[in-house]
Amino acid sequence: MTTPETTKPKARRGFAAMNPERRREIARKGGASVPSEKRSFAKDRDLAAAAGRKGGESSRGGGRSRGRDLA
Repeated sequence: MTTPETTKPKARRGFAAMNPERRREIARKGGASVPSEKRSFAKDRDLAAAAGRKGGESSRGGGRSRGRDLA
């Protein structure tokens, strides 16, 4: 069993490790780093829906089981 003295603190990584000004600079950009003509989900609702379904099917989370009738 580990005691508080033997556990080492988690290192801050990625966004959390940046200074606040750098985080604000990145957040200020929002989605502006991708030109609007390349934002395929914004233009094609069906493509976005299909991608969402695909992600839901492959996740192991609490989604519906395929083949089961929930009605």
